[in-house]
Amino acid sequence: MADIEIKLPKMGESVTEATITNWLKEVGDSVELDEPLVEVATDKVDNELPSEVEGTLTKIFFEKDEVAQVGDVIAIVSTTGGAAASPAPVKDTIASVPAPAESSRAKVTNDSNAATVVEKTGPSGKFYSPLVRSIAEKENISMAQLESIAGSGENGRVTKKDILSFIENGAPAVAATEKVKATTKQAPTKQVQLSTPNIPTMEGDEIIEMDRMRKLISDHMVMSMQVSPHVTSFVEADVTNIVMWRNKVKDNFLKKEGEKITFTPIFMEAVVKAIKDFPMVNVSVNGNQIIKRKDINIGMATALPSGNLIVPVIKKADNLNLIGLTKQVNGLANKARNNKLSSDDVSGGTYTVTNVGTFGNVMGTPIINQPQVAILALGAIRKVPAVIETPQGDTIGIRHKMFLSHSYDHRVVDGALGGMFVKRVAEYLEQFDLNREF
Repeated sequence: MADIEIKLPKMGESVTEATITNWLKEVGDSVELDEPLVEVATDKVDNELPSEVEGTLTKIFFEKDEVAQVGDVIAIVSTTGGAAASPAPVKDTIASVPAPAESSRAKVTNDSNAATVVEKTGPSGKFYSPLVRSIAEKENISMAQLESIAGSGENGRVTKKDILSFIENGAPAVAATEKVKATTKQAPTKQVQLSTPNIPTMEGDEIIEMDRMRKLISDHMVMSMQVSPHVTSFVEADVTNIVMWRNKVKDNFLKKEGEKITFTPIFMEAVVKAIKDFPMVNVSVNGNQIIKRKDINIGMATALPSGNLIVPVIKKADNLNLIGLTKQVNGLANKARNNKLSSDDVSGGTYTVTNVGTFGNVMGTPIINQPQVAILALGAIRKVPAVIETPQGDTIGIRHKMFLSHSYDHRVVDGALGGMFVKRVAEYLEQFDLNREF
């Protein structure tokens, strides 16, 4: 009998844990090699994990909605179909995790008489995941205590490991209380925490529960609006040359490169050029520090079949030509449509582009994808009458035009920089060479 351990694989550089969202097989079911076995979710993407062997699922160690760490054994598949013995080391590991929290729970709860409600975003602007908030509320960890934890996650994010370590070490509730008092004395005004209104229902209403990704999007958008003062600048661009050039080369491009060329990589090319001209839009804010990014990693907001939104990232876009950008755009879009994006595919973005024109929208006011400081919305390309300047005088003609909507973080991107950047993108689009090779 061969019992094969199915472990939670590494799904990205910054991903250390995942939530089991759905087991596609039950204990006793047979599984084929590479057949989807379980669905898991990280704070970035949802994934299906295939079986590494052919056999029978004999043991499941993590139930739905439980969190597993990278490397944890989540199931056993027997290649002979026999009942597998429960591996003791795994059981011991699973059982030992909550124990320290139990021993220190009294230390935390004794200092607090009321239940703790933890907001999604702290006074410092730090975002807390649903898992971390759930643990904090269960253990009566106050917001002041959460803010004092040095997070080991990306951009200082507090992870499950961080908060459990905090609890194990005896969560200094008294010290946290004193810190809150001191902060109150120093700051006469405190941040207003917005509470969610209680919305009454009416006869005939349908209640739809948000899925996990919609909850993450909701939290992320609210957090971004709280963190960054948004400003949006608009510029109209004449893209007639681009439309004519694409119509001329698209068939030959497909035949030669095996890829369909859309407008998106052409727009991406112009954005990359403009970022090189104005690198201070390719930054992030960390407290009072500005992090100027070396690489230009362009996120492309993409609609999923479920109706949700995800932002795969073209890494080092400044090193790619138009053909390379086209292949990246098409490849990531295809992976998104088939739910095949990895955590690495959606991490590391430094600037985001969203195409609202896909839905016929002329312009928009996009919300910044934190921790970036700017995002560009591409409007629909429309045929419009326009004044055409010629050496013989002005004439009226039909041109292809579109609006560019540039939202930026006014903490670090002033109106001049934000406006000049989007204007430069428009200039690159309008100067597109109708006779260029691809």
